[in-house]
Amino acid sequence: MRIDIVTIFPEFFGVLDISLLGKARQQKLLDVTVHDLRDFTHDRHRTVDDTPYGGGAGMVMKPEPWGEALDRILGDPLPGTVVVVPSPAGRPFTQAEARELALAPALVFTCGRYEGIDQRVIDHAATRPNVEVREVSLGDYVLNGGEVAAMAMIEAIGRLVPGVVGNPESLTEESHEDGLLEYPSYTKPSVWRDLEVPPILLGGNHGAIAAWRHEQQLERTRRVRPDLLPDGLS
Repeated sequence: MRIDIVTIFPEFFGVLDISLLGKARQQKLLDVTVHDLRDFTHDRHRTVDDTPYGGGAGMVMKPEPWGEALDRILGDPLPGTVVVVPSPAGRPFTQAEARELALAPALVFTCGRYEGIDQRVIDHAATRPNVEVREVSLGDYVLNGGEVAAMAMIEAIGRLVPGVVGNPESLTEESHEDGLLEYPSYTKPSVWRDLEVPPILLGGNHGAIAAWRHEQQLERTRRVRPDLLPDGLS
């Protein structure tokens, strides 16, 4: 998978060189390029923002550098390329969407700042052939910019690309994969500070363990995220 990131803080994404995503880059499973938006400016101050039309607080990111950046990245896009715009005004990012985006051949993350990117940039990108634009929100809160949201999405998506996680079966038992939260996990020792591992996990009855884990998923979901439960289970 190819991933392009446009930002005014390229150093932020140095974290992509470590852990599983770093190994995936070394193994060519992920091809990640970070672009400095200021490289697409033409004034001595490398200006990327200006005051908003209509007045109001804050600054808006200018369309010209964004347009040039996307022209270069999307000059000959692979069919199915998705431009991801992290935005508190976007639809919620979910595990299901992460799985869907993990199937895309190429992703472009646009990391806005200030009051966001001039809307015409997003509208114009949506007219490009072979390109889909998605405005996506990490949650119902506002960050200083799109970098944190983009990094979280890249990790959620990247780990679903075949070969990135060593044991693919572990991906199927995580929170949200079946619509429920994940069951609690335990390891050795069986007793720690007078707290014991649930005895059922020590008995070796895999059918009973599976049933217990499913019940734990339901209980945790009822307690923490009842909104996720289907009708009749809440």
